[in-house]
Amino acid sequence: MAYLDNIAVFVRVVELSNLSAAGRDMRISPAVVSNRIKELEKHLGVRLFNRTTRQLTPTEHGTVFYAGAKQVLEAITMAEAAVSALSGQPRGTIRVTAPLGLGRRLIASGIPEFRDKYPDIEVRLRLSDHDVDMMKEGIDVAFRLGVLEDSSLRMRGIMNCERVLVAAPAYLEARGEPTGPDQLVGGGHDCLMLRYPGMREHFWTLKTPSGPAKFEVRGPFDSDDGDVLTGWALSGRGIINKPRFEVEPFIRDRRLKVILPDTPPIPVQLAAVYPHKKLQDPKVRLLLDFMAERCQRLINNLLAGK
Repeated sequence: MAYLDNIAVFVRVVELSNLSAAGRDMRISPAVVSNRIKELEKHLGVRLFNRTTRQLTPTEHGTVFYAGAKQVLEAITMAEAAVSALSGQPRGTIRVTAPLGLGRRLIASGIPEFRDKYPDIEVRLRLSDHDVDMMKEGIDVAFRLGVLEDSSLRMRGIMNCERVLVAAPAYLEARGEPTGPDQLVGGGHDCLMLRYPGMREHFWTLKTPSGPAKFEVRGPFDSDDGDVLTGWALSGRGIINKPRFEVEPFIRDRRLKVILPDTPPIPVQLAAVYPHKKLQDPKVRLLLDFMAERCQRLINNLLAGK
């Protein structure tokens, strides 16, 4: 097992390009990571990484070994999954990611309950509004609000979610309530945008009488955390484009008001995304079933004011 552990550490170091990051991911110290890499290099008789003060990259030998090592680990994972299916006792670790707001409201609070039902399954949750490279970072399941763009992944749709444009009454009193989507562009209003490095969309797509249309909105503030945008909107700083379930409590208590209800944003799909092989893993199927039912129930409760 020590040799397999060394291989697993090596694979994570390649994928994360950092000893410390691999250590945090595997819950071991950077010193242990370094020692295991050295043991593997000694066993193979080659250097696996080129090391500088700022960068860690695999050597030619390391690149070749990574391809084979990855296949070995995947084969072991699938063999363990097959045994779990036969025994009816799924076990192991699932790495999960979700956007911050969605993750806090719907996913994180369900993980302890999932663990109570399946005590041999460990869930590691990472919340981020950034796009996460699932393959590079070893993610098993990603809960997303949006479309699937990576054709190498599979998607399980959970539900379509209505989106709304909302702003605080104080903002609308000061700036005036827009009567059409064209008033959102050209600096007429402050639109609070979710932005992060590598983000592809810098516009809002709204339903219009002639069909969906993109509007290049702008504003003085943007953030990579959707809940920060909600906080700014609540303080009267601008207009936000949000799934209705996230802001329904604020709409109900009149801290936020829906604007342009006749030209709303297009709905967004809540879905679970995963590498295609992962659906063969019983513990992944259990998590997908559990979270899909839970998300549907909680979103409907939020919209109903429960």
